[in-house]
Amino acid sequence: MGKKVKELAQLVAGEVVGEQEFEVEGVGGADNADSDQITFALDQGFFQQAKQRAGAIIINEDLVRDDIEQPLIVVDNPRLAFAKIAKVFLPQPYAQPGISKQAVVSAEAEVGDEVSIHPGVVVEAGAKIGDRVILAPGVYVGHDVEIGQDSIIHPNVVIEYECKLGNEVEINAGAVIGCQGYGFETGADGHQKVPQFGNVVIEDKVEVGANVTIDRAATGSTIVGEGTKIDNLVHIAHNVEVGADSLLIAQVGIAGSSKLGERVTLAGKSGVVGHLEIGDDVTVGAYSAVTNNVADDSFVSGYPAHEHRQERRIKAARKKLPQMMKKMRRLEKKVAQLEEKLNTLS
Repeated sequence: MGKKVKELAQLVAGEVVGEQEFEVEGVGGADNADSDQITFALDQGFFQQAKQRAGAIIINEDLVRDDIEQPLIVVDNPRLAFAKIAKVFLPQPYAQPGISKQAVVSAEAEVGDEVSIHPGVVVEAGAKIGDRVILAPGVYVGHDVEIGQDSIIHPNVVIEYECKLGNEVEINAGAVIGCQGYGFETGADGHQKVPQFGNVVIEDKVEVGANVTIDRAATGSTIVGEGTKIDNLVHIAHNVEVGADSLLIAQVGIAGSSKLGERVTLAGKSGVVGHLEIGDDVTVGAYSAVTNNVADDSFVSGYPAHEHRQERRIKAARKKLPQMMKKMRRLEKKVAQLEEKLNTLS
């Protein structure tokens, strides 16, 4: 369904330059948008591409020109505005209100209004499903699970017993929420499983990527704070607490009982060992291993992770090691020659 440029501008608090009534039917990139689509441009190069193809363009004030034929939406941050506008045209293939006859929904579950429950879904007794929730094919919702309104659960997600999801949560395909935490105690008769009695709490507006695993707590709750976005293939262990608005990138691993503050970014393949505290507004570089507590507003990287600028100096010095080794061997040779001469003189 199309939207007029003026409607889209209102959505992002932008100013329209040109035809306000132009009907936009979708979104595209600067290099591949169609004449009925909107795109964005951050610089002159992308703007030149967009002018050749797109029906409307989102730009900042520096790129405004009088000779542009397309309607423009002028904003401070075109990329952010594009992200908001793109959601208007995002397809919702699983939004099909109703409960499939091929779904198994317990009579003891509470199901809200306008839900979309697809074939192969299982909802156990005591579960509470909020209004307009989407459960795609193959989703399993365990006993006493709570899912807040407007949440989207993609195919083959498993949400184990007693876990709680807030409003507008999105869980992508194959994720497992509330699996048993990895806890064992070793004795003479082998490794004994430590029972995990807690749950997982995912707060409002969290997005969880595909094939993510979030372990239930041993006692209490594993917590993912409001607005946090988790990439694919991330593992969060038992009793971890992730603060609000954090970003966990692909293949991150967080060991048990570590606590992350708000607005923490863990770049790809970084890891956090157990029982640590990471402050607010911390960034951890890719491939880094955090082995000690990290203070607020820090940027750390490396193995083990330490202050990022120091790590950059270490990496720069490491490149010079072959030359330094050659120089050291020459110096050792000269020292040996000097020592030989001194011995001769003495």
